[in-house]
Amino acid sequence: MPDSPRADVAVIGGTGFYSFLSDAVEHRVETPYGDPSAPVSIGEVAGRRVAFLPRHGQHHEFPPHAIPYRANAWALRSLGVRQVLAPCAVGGLRDTVAPGDLVVPDQLVDRTHRRIGSYVESGAVHLPFADPYCPGVSRALSAAGADIHDGGTMVVIEGPRFSTRAESRHYADQGWDLINMTGAPEAQLAREMGQCYASLALVTDMDAGAESGDGVGQDEVFALFRQNLDRLTGLLAAAIEGLPDPAGCTCATWSDGIELTYEVPGIELRP
Repeated sequence: MPDSPRADVAVIGGTGFYSFLSDAVEHRVETPYGDPSAPVSIGEVAGRRVAFLPRHGQHHEFPPHAIPYRANAWALRSLGVRQVLAPCAVGGLRDTVAPGDLVVPDQLVDRTHRRIGSYVESGAVHLPFADPYCPGVSRALSAAGADIHDGGTMVVIEGPRFSTRAESRHYADQGWDLINMTGAPEAQLAREMGQCYASLALVTDMDAGAESGDGVGQDEVFALFRQNLDRLTGLLAAAIEGLPDPAGCTCATWSDGIELTYEVPGIELRP
Protein backbone atom coordinates (compact mmCIF):
# COMPACT_ATOMS: atom_id res chain seq x y z
CA MET A 1 0.00 0.00 0.00
CA PRO A 2 1.33 3.50 -0.79
CA ASP A 3 0.84 4.69 2.82
CA SER A 4 2.44 1.62 4.39
CA PRO A 5 5.32 2.32 6.83
CA ARG A 6 8.81 1.99 5.39
CA ALA A 7 12.35 2.13 6.79
CA ASP A 8 15.80 1.65 5.28
CA VAL A 9 17.72 0.89 8.47
CA ALA A 10 16.88 -0.87 11.73
CA VAL A 11 18.31 -0.88 15.23
CA ILE A 12 17.54 -3.94 17.34
CA GLY A 13 17.92 -2.88 20.97
CA GLY A 14 19.41 -5.27 23.51
CA THR A 15 19.25 -5.65 27.28
CA GLY A 16 18.21 -2.33 28.84
CA PHE A 17 17.81 -0.69 25.41
CA TYR A 18 14.05 -0.40 24.99
CA SER A 19 13.71 2.89 23.10
CA PHE A 20 15.85 4.80 20.62
CA LEU A 21 13.84 7.19 18.45
CA SER A 22 12.14 10.46 19.33
CA ASP A 23 8.92 11.42 17.52
CA ALA A 24 8.55 7.85 16.32
CA VAL A 25 5.35 6.10 15.24
CA GLU A 26 4.68 2.54 16.38
CA HIS A 27 3.52 -0.06 13.87
CA ARG A 28 2.21 -3.53 14.61
CA VAL A 29 3.54 -6.04 12.08
CA GLU A 30 2.06 -9.47 11.41
CA THR A 31 4.41 -12.21 10.22
CA PRO A 32 4.11 -15.88 9.22
CA TYR A 33 6.20 -16.63 12.33
CA GLY A 34 3.97 -14.96 14.91
CA ASP A 35 4.33 -11.56 16.51
CA PRO A 36 7.74 -9.85 16.75
CA SER A 37 9.09 -8.90 20.16
CA ALA A 38 7.18 -5.60 20.12
CA PRO A 39 5.56 -3.12 17.74
CA VAL A 40 8.19 -1.56 15.46
CA SER A 41 8.85 2.16 15.94
CA ILE A 42 9.80 4.18 12.86
CA GLY A 43 11.36 7.63 12.90
CA GLU A 44 14.22 9.57 11.33
CA VAL A 45 17.93 9.62 12.17
CA ALA A 46 20.52 11.51 10.11
CA GLY A 47 18.05 11.84 7.25
CA ARG A 48 17.35 8.11 7.13
CA ARG A 49 14.10 6.31 7.89
CA VAL A 50 15.00 4.09 10.84
CA ALA A 51 13.06 1.28 12.51
CA PHE A 52 13.62 0.33 16.15
CA LEU A 53 12.72 -3.01 17.69
CA PRO A 54 13.53 -3.96 21.31
CA ARG A 55 14.87 -7.50 21.08
CA HIS A 56 13.55 -8.59 24.48
CA GLY A 57 10.24 -6.72 24.20
CA GLN A 58 9.23 -3.36 25.63
CA HIS A 59 9.41 -4.64 29.22
CA HIS A 60 11.98 -7.42 28.80
CA GLU A 61 9.29 -10.07 28.45
CA PHE A 62 11.40 -12.43 26.33
CA PRO A 63 14.43 -14.25 27.75
CA PRO A 64 17.23 -14.96 25.25
CA HIS A 65 16.07 -18.47 24.29
CA ALA A 66 12.43 -17.37 23.79
CA ILE A 67 12.93 -14.26 21.62
CA PRO A 68 10.89 -14.54 18.39
CA TYR A 69 13.98 -14.18 16.21
CA ARG A 70 12.35 -15.28 12.95
CA ALA A 71 9.38 -12.95 13.40
CA ASN A 72 11.71 -10.04 14.21
CA ALA A 73 13.88 -10.34 11.10
CA TRP A 74 10.89 -10.97 8.82
CA ALA A 75 8.99 -8.00 10.26
CA LEU A 76 11.90 -5.64 9.64
CA ARG A 77 12.41 -6.91 6.10
CA SER A 78 8.68 -6.46 5.39
CA LEU A 79 9.10 -2.77 6.27
CA GLY A 80 11.89 -2.42 3.71
CA VAL A 81 14.86 -2.67 6.08
CA ARG A 82 18.12 -3.64 4.35
CA GLN A 83 20.70 -2.68 7.03
CA VAL A 84 20.54 -3.74 10.68
CA LEU A 85 22.58 -2.43 13.62
CA ALA A 86 22.41 -4.74 16.61
CA PRO A 87 23.72 -3.40 19.94
CA CYS A 88 24.01 -6.03 22.66
CA ALA A 89 25.43 -6.69 26.12
CA VAL A 90 28.35 -9.13 26.30
CA GLY A 91 30.74 -10.57 28.83
CA GLY A 92 34.48 -10.42 28.36
CA LEU A 93 36.40 -13.70 28.17
CA ARG A 94 40.00 -12.51 27.86
CA ASP A 95 42.12 -9.50 28.76
CA THR A 96 41.68 -8.17 25.22
CA VAL A 97 38.60 -6.36 26.58
CA ALA A 98 37.36 -4.81 29.84
CA PRO A 99 33.99 -3.66 31.21
CA GLY A 100 32.86 -0.51 29.43
CA ASP A 101 34.60 -1.41 26.16
CA LEU A 102 32.68 -1.38 22.90
CA VAL A 103 33.50 -4.00 20.27
CA VAL A 104 32.40 -4.59 16.69
CA PRO A 105 32.93 -8.36 16.40
CA ASP A 106 33.90 -9.92 13.11
CA GLN A 107 33.31 -13.58 13.98
CA LEU A 108 30.58 -15.57 15.72
CA VAL A 109 30.44 -19.03 17.31
CA ASP A 110 26.93 -20.43 17.79
CA ARG A 111 26.58 -22.62 20.90
CA THR A 112 22.78 -22.35 21.14
CA HIS A 113 20.69 -25.50 20.80
CA ARG A 114 16.95 -24.86 21.34
CA ARG A 115 16.34 -22.12 18.78
CA ILE A 116 15.09 -22.32 15.21
CA GLY A 117 18.05 -20.95 13.31
CA SER A 118 16.75 -20.78 9.75
CA TYR A 119 13.75 -20.00 7.57
CA VAL A 120 14.59 -23.04 5.44
CA GLU A 121 12.13 -25.84 6.13
CA SER A 122 12.43 -27.72 2.84
CA GLY A 123 14.67 -27.94 -0.21
CA ALA A 124 18.36 -27.26 -0.72
CA VAL A 125 19.15 -23.73 0.44
CA HIS A 126 22.50 -23.45 2.20
CA LEU A 127 23.56 -20.07 3.56
CA PRO A 128 27.20 -18.97 3.07
CA PHE A 129 28.20 -17.69 6.51
CA ALA A 130 32.01 -17.70 6.72
CA ASP A 131 31.89 -13.98 7.52
CA PRO A 132 28.75 -13.54 9.64
CA TYR A 133 28.73 -9.74 9.81
CA CYS A 134 28.33 -7.23 7.00
CA PRO A 135 31.67 -5.50 6.33
CA GLY A 136 30.02 -2.22 5.31
CA VAL A 137 27.82 -1.91 8.40
CA SER A 138 30.72 -3.07 10.59
CA ARG A 139 32.96 -0.31 9.19
CA ALA A 140 30.29 2.31 9.87
CA LEU A 141 29.99 1.11 13.47
CA SER A 142 33.76 1.00 14.01
CA ALA A 143 34.16 4.51 12.60
CA ALA A 144 31.47 5.94 14.88
CA GLY A 145 33.87 6.29 17.84
CA ALA A 146 37.63 6.40 18.29
CA ASP A 147 37.51 4.04 21.26
CA ILE A 148 35.59 1.21 19.57
CA HIS A 149 37.47 -2.09 19.21
CA ASP A 150 37.38 -3.37 15.64
CA GLY A 151 37.14 -7.17 15.45
CA GLY A 152 36.78 -10.05 17.87
CA THR A 153 34.99 -13.37 18.19
CA MET A 154 31.68 -13.60 20.04
CA VAL A 155 30.42 -16.95 21.28
CA VAL A 156 26.65 -17.16 21.75
CA ILE A 157 25.37 -19.48 24.46
CA GLU A 158 21.84 -20.72 25.05
CA GLY A 159 21.15 -19.03 28.36
CA PRO A 160 19.33 -17.88 30.31
CA ARG A 161 21.93 -19.02 32.85
CA PHE A 162 25.45 -17.62 32.83
CA SER A 163 28.43 -19.91 32.20
CA THR A 164 30.19 -22.11 34.70
CA ARG A 165 33.83 -21.22 35.30
CA ALA A 166 34.88 -24.30 33.35
CA GLU A 167 32.75 -23.34 30.36
CA SER A 168 34.01 -19.78 30.47
CA ARG A 169 37.65 -20.86 30.61
CA HIS A 170 37.06 -23.29 27.76
CA TYR A 171 35.68 -20.51 25.56
CA ALA A 172 38.61 -18.26 26.44
CA ASP A 173 41.06 -21.07 25.64
CA GLN A 174 39.63 -21.18 22.11
CA GLY A 175 40.75 -17.58 21.65
CA TRP A 176 37.20 -16.19 21.76
CA ASP A 177 36.84 -12.68 23.18
CA LEU A 178 33.16 -12.11 24.00
CA ILE A 179 30.20 -14.11 25.29
CA ASN A 180 26.55 -13.32 24.61
CA MET A 181 23.09 -14.95 24.58
CA THR A 182 21.27 -13.28 21.66
CA GLY A 183 23.63 -12.95 18.69
CA ALA A 184 22.43 -16.24 17.18
CA PRO A 185 20.30 -17.03 15.34
CA GLU A 186 19.70 -13.31 14.84
CA ALA A 187 22.71 -12.82 12.56
CA GLN A 188 22.03 -15.78 10.26
CA LEU A 189 18.31 -15.00 9.99
CA ALA A 190 19.14 -11.45 8.92
CA ARG A 191 21.42 -12.87 6.22
CA GLU A 192 18.67 -15.23 5.03
CA MET A 193 16.46 -12.14 4.76
CA GLY A 194 19.12 -10.49 2.59
CA GLN A 195 19.93 -7.87 5.22
CA CYS A 196 23.30 -6.30 6.02
CA TYR A 197 23.77 -6.97 9.74
CA ALA A 198 26.46 -6.12 12.27
CA SER A 199 26.70 -5.98 16.06
CA LEU A 200 27.92 -3.33 18.48
CA ALA A 201 28.82 -5.20 21.68
CA LEU A 202 29.10 -3.44 25.05
CA VAL A 203 31.24 -5.35 27.54
CA THR A 204 29.26 -5.21 30.79
CA ASP A 205 31.34 -7.63 32.88
CA MET A 206 34.12 -10.18 32.80
CA ASP A 207 32.78 -13.71 32.56
CA ALA A 208 33.07 -16.28 35.36
CA GLY A 209 36.31 -17.84 34.13
CA ALA A 210 37.99 -14.45 33.73
CA GLU A 211 37.43 -13.17 37.26
CA SER A 212 37.50 -14.27 40.88
CA GLY A 213 34.66 -13.90 43.38
CA ASP A 214 31.07 -14.93 42.78
CA GLY A 215 31.07 -14.60 38.99
CA VAL A 216 28.86 -12.45 36.81
CA GLY A 217 25.42 -11.37 38.04
CA GLN A 218 22.37 -9.88 36.34
CA ASP A 219 22.35 -6.63 38.33
CA GLU A 220 25.82 -5.55 37.24
CA VAL A 221 25.05 -6.31 33.59
CA PHE A 222 21.88 -4.22 33.61
CA ALA A 223 23.51 -1.39 35.58
CA LEU A 224 26.48 -0.96 33.27
CA PHE A 225 24.27 -1.07 30.19
CA ARG A 226 22.06 1.68 31.66
CA GLN A 227 25.13 3.81 32.35
CA ASN A 228 26.12 3.60 28.69
CA LEU A 229 22.74 4.19 27.02
CA ASP A 230 23.45 7.80 26.01
CA ARG A 231 26.86 6.81 24.69
CA LEU A 232 25.36 3.96 22.65
CA THR A 233 22.60 6.14 21.27
CA GLY A 234 25.08 8.74 20.03
CA LEU A 235 27.36 6.14 18.45
CA LEU A 236 24.47 4.44 16.68
CA ALA A 237 23.28 7.77 15.26
CA ALA A 238 26.80 8.47 13.97
CA ALA A 239 27.01 4.98 12.45
CA ILE A 240 23.65 5.39 10.71
CA GLU A 241 24.90 8.64 9.18
CA GLY A 242 27.98 6.80 7.87
CA LEU A 243 26.27 3.71 6.46
CA PRO A 244 27.24 2.83 2.88
CA ASP A 245 24.80 2.12 0.07
CA PRO A 246 23.80 -1.54 0.54
CA ALA A 247 23.23 -2.11 -3.18
CA GLY A 248 25.25 -5.06 -4.44
CA CYS A 249 26.43 -6.19 -1.00
CA THR A 250 26.99 -9.94 -0.79
CA CYS A 251 24.72 -10.03 2.28
CA ALA A 252 21.85 -9.79 -0.22
CA THR A 253 23.34 -11.15 -3.44
CA TRP A 254 24.30 -14.53 -1.91
CA SER A 255 20.89 -15.87 -2.97
CA ASP A 256 21.13 -14.76 -6.60
CA GLY A 257 20.44 -17.81 -8.76
CA ILE A 258 19.24 -19.88 -5.79
CA GLU A 259 15.63 -21.08 -5.60
CA LEU A 260 14.66 -19.95 -2.13
CA THR A 261 12.06 -22.14 -0.45
CA TYR A 262 10.92 -19.51 2.04
CA GLU A 263 9.35 -16.08 1.65
CA VAL A 264 11.48 -12.96 1.70
CA PRO A 265 9.18 -9.92 1.68
CA GLY A 266 9.68 -8.01 -1.54
CA ILE A 267 11.14 -10.99 -3.40
CA GLU A 268 8.93 -13.39 -5.35
CA LEU A 269 9.37 -17.08 -4.72
CA ARG A 270 10.69 -18.74 -7.86
CA PRO A 271 8.48 -21.55 -9.13
